[in-house]
Amino acid sequence: MLFIVDGYNVTRRDSATSSLSLEEQRDVLVARLRVRGSDLLGGGRVVVVFDGEGGPGLSTGGGVLVEIVYAHKHSADDEIVRIASRAKGDVVVVSSDRDLGRRASERATAKVELREASTLFEAARGKPRPKSRGSIARDAGVPRGANAITRELKDLWLTEDDK
Repeated sequence: MLFIVDGYNVTRRDSATSSLSLEEQRDVLVARLRVRGSDLLGGGRVVVVFDGEGGPGLSTGGGVLVEIVYAHKHSADDEIVRIASRAKGDVVVVSSDRDLGRRASERATAKVELREASTLFEAARGKPRPKSRGSIARDAGVPRGANAITRELKDLWLTEDDK
């Protein structure tokens, strides 16, 4: 299964990200997909498409590999239709843009399903359950024991009123 996410269509509708800068919106969405993509979408390849300039990229860590595509001189919608039209298997387009879903279905040789942007909102399906073999903090590069160090520094430097 290929999941194509209409990046800004999702982030601009989500109250958790809509007020952030575009760079922060991108970072938060990609991080969310890395950590919770399987829970929110299901298993498969995840491609996030953004309008504008930027290099292609992959975001790893946290479980799901997320491919990042920028539309450059085209619109993100045109890029999503192009990717869907070349897909070999079933495609899910995550966007609240029904016209985009229709265009992708018309051009694709595979089955295309449209899912609402709210599928990926922060509140979708509640908070992720921690996995026993890893942690989000460790996946983000926080070293083991960092909380103990923070507590020790607070004890050394802060008074009871500051804590």
